[in-house]
Amino acid sequence: MIPKIIHYCWFGRNPKHKLEKKCIASWKKLCPDYQIIEWNEDNYDLDSAPQFVRQAIEAKKWAFATDYIRLKIVYEYGGVYMDTDVELIKPLDPLLDNKAYFGLQNSNSIISIASGLGFGAEKQTEILRELMAVYESEPFILPDGGKNMTPNSKKETAFFQKYGLILDDREQLLAGAIHIYPTEFFNPIHWGEKKPHLTGKTVSIHWFAASWWDNASIRRVLGCGKLYRTAMFFLHLPNRALLMILGKNAYESMKKRYKHDTNRPRVM
Repeated sequence: MIPKIIHYCWFGRNPKHKLEKKCIASWKKLCPDYQIIEWNEDNYDLDSAPQFVRQAIEAKKWAFATDYIRLKIVYEYGGVYMDTDVELIKPLDPLLDNKAYFGLQNSNSIISIASGLGFGAEKQTEILRELMAVYESEPFILPDGGKNMTPNSKKETAFFQKYGLILDDREQLLAGAIHIYPTEFFNPIHWGEKKPHLTGKTVSIHWFAASWWDNASIRRVLGCGKLYRTAMFFLHLPNRALLMILGKNAYESMKKRYKHDTNRPRVM
């Protein structure tokens, strides 16, 4: 059984904004008997972290560092991890009977696994150890000086596909123990949309603060409410249009070429 512990990461020593405070307050309200642990520079041993984490921290890309850190924390202590932009609307208790669980997200009509939505596991669940090894085998700073900005959802989805994950928005059980929940559980508001699609099964809402991208500065200017979500909706309209026109494969290929070109050193 998954223990009643909620973990979250807050590296960088920046103040929490209204959204983060609101989300953490929802955890306390709906899970009053859970231990809530904030992991930061003071209680997490960064010196012993793998190269990927240390380089991401040095580059002040906190969210990329936590892609690995959250896996290690839940592996070592057990419990539930959530990003600080995840608001609970139901207690987590029914999920604790799982050995481990993850949720699916819908981003530009692409289904993927995303641990930032919230995931949980018993202490020393082996599949977390295997997923950690993905990050332990690669650097964050690339040989050409660019950054390894591959979203965690892409890495995690590829990893779980080896265990039979089907990229379809439905409930699945992998390796006889890993419970995969469809988007209505943890991702009822899809990237760029303004309103969540709540159902009777919805446990939480991921508000897509996306601290791994530079829209954190947009959030600071516009706040966390309707204006911010409207701005993000229109900001990502071109991406959705290209996806519809080109199709998934051509769209992903174009993104890879663009990333390669922007990371290439420039000669002045």
